[in-house]
Amino acid sequence: MNRPVESAAIGAPLGAYSHAIEISAGSRVVHVSGQVGVRPDGSISVGIEAQLECCWQNILAILDGCGMAAADIVKVNTYVTSPEYMKIHPKIRLKYLGDARPAATGVCVSALATPDFLCEIEVVAAKSDS
Repeated sequence: MNRPVESAAIGAPLGAYSHAIEISAGSRVVHVSGQVGVRPDGSISVGIEAQLECCWQNILAILDGCGMAAADIVKVNTYVTSPEYMKIHPKIRLKYLGDARPAATGVCVSALATPDFLCEIEVVAAKSDS
């Protein structure tokens, strides 16, 4: 079982994440490449909320193919192209992660691979098969 790790020597997390997650021995680990707001038909979702939703849908579909779910995510890296988008991401993330509190990093960048992309999210997941 993956275990959240917090330290009384530093401040509490500023949001819905853990400072660290310890992965249990013998777990399978999956690194999911950055997902953007591209739907299965190849179209790009319009607007930041739709793109964030699409990112999480893509991530969960990939994890499902590995026999994993949101609760198995141990690390999330979120990249957005506007600081304002960091205010929107938490509510979308909550919809898909629920009570899961993986370690997390959020970064505002000037651009992603294509100007139409407003966000990109990558995750690491781990699950014990025992």
